[in-house]
Amino acid sequence: MTKAAPGARGAASVQVWDLPLRLWHWALAILVLIAWLTPNTYDRLHRIAGYAVIGLLAFRLIWGFAGTRHARFGRLGVRLRAAPRYIWNLRRGIAGCYIGLNPAGTAMLVTLLLLLAVSAITGAMAVTVTFFGVWWVEDTHAYASDAVIILVGLHVLGVIVVGLLQRQNLVRAMFTGRKRLRNR
Repeated sequence: MTKAAPGARGAASVQVWDLPLRLWHWALAILVLIAWLTPNTYDRLHRIAGYAVIGLLAFRLIWGFAGTRHARFGRLGVRLRAAPRYIWNLRRGIAGCYIGLNPAGTAMLVTLLLLLAVSAITGAMAVTVTFFGVWWVEDTHAYASDAVIILVGLHVLGVIVVGLLQRQNLVRAMFTGRKRLRNR
């Protein structure tokens, strides 16, 4: 199950993120960026990206129950309850060691999935005859979309900070699927 990580004497790595989850993550990142850059300029591309996000959210919901160990939602409640203390400890430079998502990452996952769902669904609603021009649909879409972009920035910052504290390249782990285990 573990093997030596390149360049790490005595360290081992473990497969954490499966290929479907990694492809989902990077596809979602690209589609969110496309959707953020294209409203009112390239409306067709914006809508296609939004509909694709809905498809990816549906996949993630299914994969959260049917996927591999670290893709499943099984420990969601435990990690969400641990998130406030984890974030508090980050202020003191204590990041802990987690194979899958840490509690802050879990809270970010849940929040981003919910906000992406709100953004994508209200965006789809806004182009229907029934909801076109309805102020609360447009406002909800705009606010949820802005919140997603802010949280994406916080997510990237969090990955960098925790990666530095843990002396891990977490971005590489999301490409390779492997995380280095620390010797204790």
